[in-house]
Amino acid sequence: MRAKLKVYFSKEFILFLLFSGLAAIVNFLSRIVFSFWLEYTIAIVLAYICGMITAFVLNKFFVFNKRAADNTPRQAVFFVVVNILAVAQTLLFSLLFRNVIFPEVGFVFYPEEVAHLIGVGIPVFTSFLGHKYFSFKK
Repeated sequence: MRAKLKVYFSKEFILFLLFSGLAAIVNFLSRIVFSFWLEYTIAIVLAYICGMITAFVLNKFFVFNKRAADNTPRQAVFFVVVNILAVAQTLLFSLLFRNVIFPEVGFVFYPEEVAHLIGVGIPVFTSFLGHKYFSFKK
């Protein structure tokens, strides 16, 4: 168990958090902008795409650059697959918090924004493993 957790105490994971955090900011802010014109669920998905493109570029060049061969098309396909699973997690938890948990506990302080922020944070650990071992594997 300890060896499995060791991957989260690495320079690579810290860099992943940093650059994926920047991508998450793009995701979060673009969702707010999209929400002016689109329904919440659609805005989340479009914002996730913006964040995913940002994350791919940053992670390829700054996090996994030593591990990643120059096979960008293969990397992009695996990156999208990993992120499809992550967007499902994001959407599930965003909707769960906004529609079930927050109304149940009476939380009314920017419920859509807070729910989306929680949703974006949930897949950090699974996405790191997916990108390390699939998207940008040696």
